[in-house]
Amino acid sequence: MLYLDHAATTPVRPEVLEAMLPYLTDRFGNPSSHHTVGEAAASALADARARVADVLGVRASDVVFTSGGTEADNLAIKGLAIGALLRRRDPRRALGTPSALNTSSTAGMTEPPVHVITTAIEHEAVLASCDYLERVHGMAVTRLAVDATGTVSPDNLAAAIRPETAVVSIGYANNEVGTVQDVAALSAVTAAARVPLHLDAVQAAGWLPLRVTGADALSIAGHKLGAPAGIGVLAVGSRLPLEPVLHGGGQERDRRSGTENVAGAVGLAVALERAEAERAEASARVGALRDRFARRVLSLVPTARLTGHPTRRLPGTASFTFAGTSGEAVLLELERRGVVTSSGSACAAGSDEPSHVLLACGIDPATAQTAVRFTFAHGHTADLDPVADAVAAAVAAVRSGA
Repeated sequence: MLYLDHAATTPVRPEVLEAMLPYLTDRFGNPSSHHTVGEAAASALADARARVADVLGVRASDVVFTSGGTEADNLAIKGLAIGALLRRRDPRRALGTPSALNTSSTAGMTEPPVHVITTAIEHEAVLASCDYLERVHGMAVTRLAVDATGTVSPDNLAAAIRPETAVVSIGYANNEVGTVQDVAALSAVTAAARVPLHLDAVQAAGWLPLRVTGADALSIAGHKLGAPAGIGVLAVGSRLPLEPVLHGGGQERDRRSGTENVAGAVGLAVALERAEAERAEASARVGALRDRFARRVLSLVPTARLTGHPTRRLPGTASFTFAGTSGEAVLLELERRGVVTSSGSACAAGSDEPSHVLLACGIDPATAQTAVRFTFAHGHTADLDPVADAVAAAVAAVRSGA
């Protein structure tokens, strides 16, 4: 069986598991405990934080460990937006402290509501966070359109920014079609407007540079990199008004309460270091294999369409539509032929609705439901011609009803 759904999750790397194991067994302490066992855990956590910060090019104090990419996205968007709201209401108020203020962005105020900008193609964690701010806190949300390749226009972003804009949240690379945004141009726009930019880099980590994005906040998830699920990071400037989403014991410098996952943090640090060390070679190697694969699929299946940007895309992603088929039926035929992949985001699996990403790119609903996404491992080296042949056979089988 050939697993080609690495955008959904990746296997844990052996060296990551080896690094984590002591903190799952004999070094099991709570890093908040003031005794030798707890202090050993705290030391390991601090070391992991410093190593992650070094890869990301930020200060160790900017690294907030979370339970994964979804929590990191929620914390960035809700935290920055609500933090801006509370700072607006009471500039003297320390973030993360109790307040009797009504958190509705419009209650008792004549000012315009706090404003958030995102795009129509973001991961559900981003879109749902924005929906929450709009629905519960009365904030205004602008969802930028994209072009047919899934690209965000910097000019459209600049036009959407208002004086009351608290945060812009955009995916560095799309999780379904793989389009990579021009983050240099986008960050130039937000910097000029002095608005924080959050980049969802969950899919980008390990494939794209993370140190020179121009972002004020950046999310990653361990299980996309060879660490286990259940650990992620939000790197966010400590001077930004970030209101906690989880409240409790005040861990992570009062930005994310809850006992830290020391083993997960250690594993994420190792996985991120390894991925960054291998990034340039892996991107070139897998990108070349992906390009050959895409060309062969397009030649063997004349009605196939490659979605996303034709060149500015993640090296490990190739997503197609196969008009006149059912994407789910093609997936079943592929699995019969030993190839496991998906139709798109694992977080939307099971939904009968067509992909919101493909709809935003202008693809009609019927065609959007024929989508199949192939995502390759950083370490993939094998020729993909047999997979392209399996795709052609699977599409033919679906069309013939065999």
